[in-house]
Amino acid sequence: MGTQAVEQETATATVPTRTGLLIIGASQSGVQLAVSLRALGFDEHITLLGDEDHRPYQRPALSKEFLQGTVESESLIFRSNDYWAGHNVDLVKGEYIVRIDKEADGSGVAHASSGREFPFKRLALTVGARARKLEIDGSGLDGVLYLRNADDALALKARVGDATDVVVIGGGFIGLEAASSLQKMGKNVTVLEFGPRLVGRAVGEETAEYFLQAHRSRGLDIRLNTSAARFTADDGGTRVAAVELQDGTVLPAQIVLIGIGVIPNTQLADQLGLAVDNGVVVDRFALASDGTTVAVGDVANMPNPVPGSEPGERIRLESVNNAIEHAKVAAYSLTGRREEYAGIPWFWSNQADLKLQIAGLCNGYDQTVVRNDRERGKFSVLYYRQGRIIAADCVNAPLDFMAVKNALAKGLNIPADAAADPGIQLKTITTDS
Repeated sequence: MGTQAVEQETATATVPTRTGLLIIGASQSGVQLAVSLRALGFDEHITLLGDEDHRPYQRPALSKEFLQGTVESESLIFRSNDYWAGHNVDLVKGEYIVRIDKEADGSGVAHASSGREFPFKRLALTVGARARKLEIDGSGLDGVLYLRNADDALALKARVGDATDVVVIGGGFIGLEAASSLQKMGKNVTVLEFGPRLVGRAVGEETAEYFLQAHRSRGLDIRLNTSAARFTADDGGTRVAAVELQDGTVLPAQIVLIGIGVIPNTQLADQLGLAVDNGVVVDRFALASDGTTVAVGDVANMPNPVPGSEPGERIRLESVNNAIEHAKVAAYSLTGRREEYAGIPWFWSNQADLKLQIAGLCNGYDQTVVRNDRERGKFSVLYYRQGRIIAADCVNAPLDFMAVKNALAKGLNIPADAAADPGIQLKTITTDS
């Protein structure tokens, strides 16, 4: 591969060298951006910088296989050190960027809290999102935890062995995945959801109700419309011992795991004066408002890429698939090409033996079709807008998922009246009308 050595600004060893592209955020999208650029022949030096003291790793397993101890941490690492060295990518760990000085041509210098400087020709922000905090009495007690990164997962694993009772606050994907894992590990788990249904932001009412009943039938104690008033300490005064609810109920808890959503990390974008609105605002080509910086993945607020979306509709997606596909778009931009987002958004969540796959986005649906095959344990909800399919939630139904995903990608439809029969394979009834 034709790579180019790091541009040496001066011969003085203490003066930092300038990288061709500085990627801030050693995340899934950051890794994919570097890999995609190399695949496209981008031969400038790349610096991939993260604030954690870990090599880039896969996050989805943290709440499942890693927590349960069925995979080793090394298996979650994206690429070996040899790969990065062989592809002229400097991997920088444990550096937190606090300020960026940037020129109109896209070049600049990033300043880390350690005092190190990172000069660059072009800049990419793949900084993701951080866990939303719950600030109530006792939230600083030992044992009140979040699960967003590897250090969070290690902290949780270190405490699981001594715990009998766990309260999970938040009935979203992370909360339910972790709750299912902890229950499998023999813990008494209670899930508190502030809203009237589970996974309220991502799925419709039928899917939410299916998961509520499925988890309760598997022994999870799930309480909707319920919130914590405070956390109380043990006799030593430092470790959490219980959760007191708003109605006065007290639940014992040696671990409280909070999963109430995330906040995009827009601090650097704000400092740079980039347009920010629930994430860094980017165009169809992943370019931020300055026209030179790219922002990718969870942190980016982008035009809805789904065919048939309302003009001007924007979304911010938190998924592995989006991190990969959006990084490819950004890689094209950085090499001077203009390629739009080509894929259909899709997501997954594994909760005990419930394998949820989501194709498309159900925003704005006006009709649903439920396919419930109780005998075989398959369940799907298809979402329609003005008679055309726009999305599907599929539980243990991979054929339904693939049929809808392929139909959306090809601009085909699946007629609602025919889809209601769970005995019919959806791929056999797709149509172009």
